[in-house]
Amino acid sequence: MSEATLDHGPAAPSAETIDNYKLGMWLYLASEVVIFGTLIAVYAVYRLNNAESVQHVQEELGLTLVSINTFLLLASSWAMVLGLREAQKDNPQGTVRWIGLTALLGTIFVALQGVEYTELGHAGIHLGNEYGMRFYAPTAFHGAHVIVGVLWALYVMKQARKGVYNARNFLGIEIFGLYWHFVDVVWIFLFTIIYLI
Repeated sequence: MSEATLDHGPAAPSAETIDNYKLGMWLYLASEVVIFGTLIAVYAVYRLNNAESVQHVQEELGLTLVSINTFLLLASSWAMVLGLREAQKDNPQGTVRWIGLTALLGTIFVALQGVEYTELGHAGIHLGNEYGMRFYAPTAFHGAHVIVGVLWALYVMKQARKGVYNARNFLGIEIFGLYWHFVDVVWIFLFTIIYLI
């Protein structure tokens, strides 16, 4: 190990490495846009052709729980940004704390989504009916992405505790942030199209 590594933590990644990692993440996210776009389009077409039944289901869904969940997910993005900022300030404890909050809020989101699904099941909205298939496909797929993001946040926390991230090396948090913000943006689309329109 060089003295610089001992004194200041891991060396900064090269500009080429940063560009390659970011490009790879953007390409992955582009493929996810295609999948989510297809699921949303299928829902939108169903909604256009079955406006009355969708309106009835939307009354069953209610907005309170999903609005709370939306707030939690947006707050988790804010926490993620603050975690990155703490890494850039050479504060690993701050990074762990804020990324931990991101993971906690994501976990609560998934738990409340489970509560919502249970309530909808009691109301007769399940995979066996036409609306249920079109509702659960995009929302559950999104929920799976949140779960992956929570696990990733836990990994970022573990790396931060080891001192991997600092003011010169925070690429791993930036890549995680791109993913997490994407998950939030997708939820805004789902929330608007499924619950509000």
